[in-house]
Amino acid sequence: MAQLRRYHPVDSTVVPRVCGMRTFMRLPHVKTTEDVDFAVVGIPCDVGSTFRTGSRFGPAAIREMSMLLRAGNAHLGVNIFEHVSGVDYGDINVNPCSIEDAHRAIEEGLQPIVDAGVIPVCLGGDHSITLPELRAVAKKYGPVALVHFDAHLDTSDVQHGSRLTHGTPFARAVEEGLIDATRSIQLGIRGIFSIESIKKSEDLGFEVITARQMRKMGLGAVAKRVKERVGDLPAFLTFDVDFLDPAYAPGTGTIEVGGFTSYEALDLLGELWEMHFVGCDVVEVLPALDPTQITAYVAGNIAHQFISMLALRRKGERGET
Repeated sequence: MAQLRRYHPVDSTVVPRVCGMRTFMRLPHVKTTEDVDFAVVGIPCDVGSTFRTGSRFGPAAIREMSMLLRAGNAHLGVNIFEHVSGVDYGDINVNPCSIEDAHRAIEEGLQPIVDAGVIPVCLGGDHSITLPELRAVAKKYGPVALVHFDAHLDTSDVQHGSRLTHGTPFARAVEEGLIDATRSIQLGIRGIFSIESIKKSEDLGFEVITARQMRKMGLGAVAKRVKERVGDLPAFLTFDVDFLDPAYAPGTGTIEVGGFTSYEALDLLGELWEMHFVGCDVVEVLPALDPTQITAYVAGNIAHQFISMLALRRKGERGET
C-alpha cells in the first residue's frame, strides 16, 4: 500500500473529532506550498450579495462540519492521502466593506498557491469571489474552461448599478479573457429573470443545460457532455450550493426549488475525475439560515469529492496502487 503523503488529517482514532482547532478535514493549518498538491482556502467575502447576506461566515461553518469527513472515499474507491498531500491554508484577509479591495486581496492571496502548481480549493463566500480566483488561475494557465454548477447563470452585466456582484462574475470573466466560454458549461440552471437570460449566456459562448434538461438527459449523459465540451483544457470547477434543492441545502442566499439531491451532485462530480481541474470553489453557504448545519456539511462533502477526484487522477498519473 502506498504511504501517506506528507500532509494529511489528524488520526481520529488518536485525537477525537471534537478536539482540536477547526480546520478543513482536520488538516494541518500550514501556509506552505512545499510538498502540497492542494490547499484549502477560506474566502469570507459576501460584499457581492444582492439578497440575503451572511455567506462571509460560510468558510467557518464548512470547516466546523468537515470534522466528520474521512480520508477514504467509498464512492470513488480511493484513500485520498495515499496519493495527495494537502493543507488548510487559512483565510484570505478580505475587506468586508469594499468588493474591489476584497477581490484584489483574493487574487493576490491565491497567486503564490496557483503559481506553485498547488490546486486551490476555495470555500466561500458569495459567488463574486470566483472572478478574482479566475484572475489568479488565468495568469498561470491562460483562459480555462469553467464547469459551473448553479441554479443561476451569474452572467448579468449590471445589478443594481454595479458590475461586480455575485450575479455578474462570469460576464466579467469572459470580458477579461479569463475563461474560454466556448469550452465552458453551466449546469442546473432554473432561476432566471427571463428566457432571454439563457440566450444571453449562450451568446457569451457558454453551453447551458437547465435542471429540467439534465433530468431528461440523465446524469450519465450530462457527465459525458461536460467532458466532451471541456476536452483536455485546464478547467475550474465552481459549485454554488443552490444547485442543490433547498431540501438538501436550505442555508443559502437565493434558494430555488427543483434542484438536485446531494447524492446526485456527488455522483455527477465523481464522473468528472479524469478532467484536468486546476482549481475549485464551493460558494454561497449562509450559516444563519442553516440551523441543522446540513448545508455546511454538504458543501464540505462537495469539496471532499473534488479532493478525492484529484487523488484518483494523481493515482493514475503516478502509477500508484
